[in-house]
Amino acid sequence: MIGTYVCDLDELPEVGAAKADVDGRIVSIVRTEDGEVHAIDDTCTHANVSLSEGEVEGCLIECWLHASRFDLRTGQPQNLPATQPVAVHTVTVEDGRVHVALAGTDQTTQGA
Repeated sequence: MIGTYVCDLDELPEVGAAKADVDGRIVSIVRTEDGEVHAIDDTCTHANVSLSEGEVEGCLIECWLHASRFDLRTGQPQNLPATQPVAVHTVTVEDGRVHVALAGTDQTTQGA
C-alpha cells in the first residue's frame, strides 16, 4: 500500500509536523527525532485545534492549546484533557517521496 503522494521528505521539518490535505482529509505529517515519519489526523480530539502546530518529542505530539499529548504510533492520548484518540494513517517513504494511505480506505494505487 503506497497511498497518496503528499510531499518530498526534504520538505518536512527535521523534527516537527506539517499540515497536509490528503484526499480532502487534513492530516499532520510528523517527522520524529529518529527520522521516522508518521501521519495522524490534524485535529485535536479535545479542543478542535491543529496538532501540526504542536511540539514533537520522541513519538509524541503535544497539542499547543491544552497540552494533550498523542502517541504518533497509536493515536492514543497520553494525558488529559484529551480522552479520545486521533486516527493514525499509513506512511510510506519511497525514493524520498512521502505517501499517505488514509485509515479505513483503499488507496493502493492513488498518487503512484
